[in-house]
Amino acid sequence: MQMMLELPSILIVEDEYPLQGVLESALAEAGFASDILSSGEEAITIFVARGKHHKALVTGVYLGGKLNGWELARRMREKHPDLPVVYMMAGADLESWKSQRVPNSVLLEKPFQPERLIAALQEF
Repeated sequence: MQMMLELPSILIVEDEYPLQGVLESALAEAGFASDILSSGEEAITIFVARGKHHKALVTGVYLGGKLNGWELARRMREKHPDLPVVYMMAGADLESWKSQRVPNSVLLEKPFQPERLIAALQEF
């Protein structure tokens, strides 16, 4: 009997549904599994309750719900201090990113080619 290798899983938090599908396809083609959620609250619940180890967090900054991407990343880093974080933001405000981001994170300005996300994830 052959053991199945588990694909590295990426937690994606994005409330733009068309982008969710593009990211899911690109990650699958690159050999990643993904959990795709549309709010920070859902992401915290999945991350904490399931105890699933994710290779990285990829999050939009401005999400529906009360929890934005900045706060989501901070809370997840409390539980997993080395978790790689990739922020996605339209009209990237570099000053906000510099002041709000968690250390050792990456910013991708929307729109971006999915290959840029894959390249960033492979760096971690």
